[in-house]
Amino acid sequence: MQYPTENPWKITGEQNVYDNPWINVTEYQVLNPSGNPGIYGKVHFKNVAIGVIPLDADMNTYLVGQYRFVLNQYCWEIPEGGGPEGTDPLESAKRELLEETGLKASEWTEILQMHLSNSVSDELSIIYLARGLEQHEAEPEDTEQLLVNKVPFDEVYRMVNVGEITDSVTVGAVLKIKLMQLENRL
Repeated sequence: MQYPTENPWKITGEQNVYDNPWINVTEYQVLNPSGNPGIYGKVHFKNVAIGVIPLDADMNTYLVGQYRFVLNQYCWEIPEGGGPEGTDPLESAKRELLEETGLKASEWTEILQMHLSNSVSDELSIIYLARGLEQHEAEPEDTEQLLVNKVPFDEVYRMVNVGEITDSVTVGAVLKIKLMQLENRL
């Protein structure tokens, strides 16, 4: 498929408007693709979003429940977190799985990379399938108050399909696993 390679947006100025250890927000003065002046805001994430969908031999997975401050609601998700830019994302995935569930896995497969909100941010997510699971002690961060449930994969797939799970990393992971299952690639 052919597509344009030249950026139609022209940056005429920029201003750093917010910065913390996790994100940076920049406001750009631009000429839009029609040549008209305007502004565009970009949220730069200093971590790669990491997701892990653990699957045991009986096709059960593990969901992590926590109250999400930004949404002001309780959410069920696969184990996920962040890995600092420049670090091995697989090592971040192993850390997140152990921290949140106490699980270690002997088999790791990267199944998906996706941008989470590419109209306002550059946040990249890398999602792994973890197999060969072994239970250890969970090590949650002090900002995490988590519940962990072992759930049949088909039930999690149902929860995604009816909108009970809306976290994009979880939705992407579950749909990818279902596709792999249908294509006999699991």
